Amino acid sequence: MEYFDVLNELGEFTGRVESRDVCHEEGLWHRAIYGFIINENGDVLLQKRSKTKKLWPDLWDITAGGHVLTGEFGEQALIREVKEELGIDITSDEVKYLVGSTSINEKGNIINKHFNECYLIKKDVDIKDITLQAEEVSDIKWFSKEEILERIDNGYDGLTEKSGPWNFLKKYYEYLNK
Repeated sequence: MEYFDVLNELGEFTGRVESRDVCHEEGLWHRAIYGFIINENGDVLLQKRSKTKKLWPDLWDITAGGHVLTGEFGEQALIREVKEELGIDITSDEVKYLVGSTSINEKGNIINKHFNECYLIKKDVDIKDITLQAEEVSDIKWFSKEEILERIDNGYDGLTEKSGPWNFLKKYYEYLNK
């Protein structure tokens, strides 16, 4: 069972710790992270969510992400999630914090209220060296900047409907073009 620090609506720690289930059932604010691995060509590595996922099954998603466990910092959670989901070792030197945001996603009896941290990971990864966490990830693929931007602009074609992460990725690519 995973436990999360419960936050108030301002993102402040309340001192309360609850399980994943309680946070999602009661709609309690908690922390999440996600990151994009981008190689030297500017391609982004995305994972396809497992068909058994409760939210956004069988859609292309961020490289890796998840919840920040009680007592963890965001960067620690990112390093852990990348290793768990993809079997990739990353270091703090490869990680760059980009932006924070909030998001609320509701589906069925799941109410996800997140304070998110978005990270960029500059790393060249050979797909054949990746070990997928089957219950989370069904596939992995490098997408060119052009392909991912086209999918975002076409209503998130084949992507999760997480507008925040995709807009941040789009903004990152715009920044590179300046």
